Amino acid sequence: MTNKSGKPTAPVKKPFLTGNPTDERTFPAAAGFFGVLLIAAFMSFLVSTMMGIGGAAVRIILNGMLEVLILIIFFNNASGRGADAVARGEILYQKQEAGKPFSASEKAVCFHPAKGYLTALLGSLPFLIVALALAFTAHRQTTGVGALPSWIGGYMGRSDVGDALVAYTVAEGMKLEDILRIAVRVMVMPFISMVGTENRDGLLLVERLSPLLVLLPALAYGTGYLTGRNERTRIHTGIAENNRRRIRKEKKARKARMARKPRGPEQLN
Repeated sequence: MTNKSGKPTAPVKKPFLTGNPTDERTFPAAAGFFGVLLIAAFMSFLVSTMMGIGGAAVRIILNGMLEVLILIIFFNNASGRGADAVARGEILYQKQEAGKPFSASEKAVCFHPAKGYLTALLGSLPFLIVALALAFTAHRQTTGVGALPSWIGGYMGRSDVGDALVAYTVAEGMKLEDILRIAVRVMVMPFISMVGTENRDGLLLVERLSPLLVLLPALAYGTGYLTGRNERTRIHTGIAENNRRRIRKEKKARKARMARKPRGPEQLN
């Protein structure tokens, strides 16, 4: 931030009390994070499905922009929460300096560097558990058996033909891995769209990296929470600069009034 003269304004930092990594609001906040994460996954699934057409470069750019937008939303949301937690710490510091009492629970909800990461990690646990289960069981998908032509049906009663084609008539049920794969692909759909459904090796890599991919919003949230300190510094610096401008304006206005003030009659010699 620079002042009117173009010189950078010295940042104004106020002391604050640090809280605990977790507090009484951690689990409700984690539940809220999970809800937002669930909505974001569903919306990104719908949008990525619509953007899954076109060339590889177009898919990568559009889905990459979508993923970045999601991370920015989590980052900005956490930045506001971090600034609010720092503000609470500043208030309690003033109470402490004034000798006023406050409870341990009030101090616990104040800013702590690990609070954002822990809250987001707890909210991401359901996604993380599913992704880990698939990451350790995923294997490269192969093309299954195709459908038989209709004219083959007349020969299925013959033992020499029916026995050889029995694999085509047995319906394979859905396995646990298939259910996990569907859930994980919904969670990381932008990356699935970037790789493309025809790239089986790429899909396998995404599935094995899915535990890290589902933690990207948590990383953005925790990092955004840390910026709460800088946000409070920016606010205090802006307030201080506005006060300095107000004082300068008042001084100029006072000088102008003094200059316009009529002088008394001059003494004649």
